[in-house]
Amino acid sequence: MLLMSHALDVRKLRFSYPGMPPVLEGFDLALAEGEIGCLLGPSGCGKTTALRCIAGLEAAHEGEIAIRGQVVSKAGFTVPTEARRIGVVFQDYALFPHLDAMDNVAFGLRDHARAERRKRAAELLALVGLPGSGTKYPHELSGGQKQRVALARALAPGPQLLLLDEPFSNLDADLRERLSIEVRAILKAQGTTALLVTHDQNEAFAMADTVGVMRKGRIEQWDTAYNLYHRPVSRFVADFVGEGVLIDGLASEADGIDTVLGALRHCPGCELKPGMPVALLLRPDDVQHDDDAVLKAEVVKKAFRGAEFLYPLKLDDGKQLLSLVPSHHNHAIGEKIGIKLHVDHVVAFPRAEGADD
Repeated sequence: MLLMSHALDVRKLRFSYPGMPPVLEGFDLALAEGEIGCLLGPSGCGKTTALRCIAGLEAAHEGEIAIRGQVVSKAGFTVPTEARRIGVVFQDYALFPHLDAMDNVAFGLRDHARAERRKRAAELLALVGLPGSGTKYPHELSGGQKQRVALARALAPGPQLLLLDEPFSNLDADLRERLSIEVRAILKAQGTTALLVTHDQNEAFAMADTVGVMRKGRIEQWDTAYNLYHRPVSRFVADFVGEGVLIDGLASEADGIDTVLGALRHCPGCELKPGMPVALLLRPDDVQHDDDAVLKAEVVKKAFRGAEFLYPLKLDDGKQLLSLVPSHHNHAIGEKIGIKLHVDHVVAFPRAEGADD
């Protein structure tokens, strides 16, 4: 099979562990030069296994993997990890405890002269924001600093592709998001093609150009963060990405939807037939607080988010919604407030399309 030449091409990958159903089945992926991609999904969806196959740590049973047009894996043939010119950043940093930061970074440059190794290592430590830290040992570094050293080590040999396996999961939430943004800037400055694996949506959206939501061993949707949130192609993606609820509706004439909350018009691309039962996706910003609204909902819980409250709300029929409300509207649990719909992106699916199919 001839693969198109991208930085990374994966076609029809299949992998299973002995005696187990396939972890990957028909897995496809393509990354352009300099693109940062992300595999996002729940535990068990196959994202880490896909990364391991691309790295050469697992041998795929079917399909092909090519890096810059060179096939590195197909049935019965696999190029060893060390010959793929791939950098890998692991979840647990995998630093050598007996080497200082300088020697950890320079470890993959053993074919170079010592002075050249140290110069390159110093440049990379400065690039990741750790100038002058070369003499520190891993036990003297914070979690964020260890991950920066691990990144510098992976970048030192000039890899064709960088793989990052849950690289920030051991860090606290604030540092995780900040480091995601900083690492993205570093990779973009270097023109590095990278593939990240994570279950954290904020991390994925902060770092990647394109995100693939995985389900049952394949990518359900490969798209920008904006489209995954506002234009999900399936109920699974709609449920998994962001916050929201699915409410029942009925497709009407002129591509509209009738619901207990009112009628919505213009659902482009929904391909709904009049009378068809549908599930309508409502994000918290689609449900607006309005004191003058006829429709009322009970505040079930409240989560303060600084500028806004996130209110889980309950309608009289028991259905629940989420609403983002400016924080100067501080309502009590059990209070009923007026709500109205203001939906810029109408997203609906045939109700028969189960989220867990």
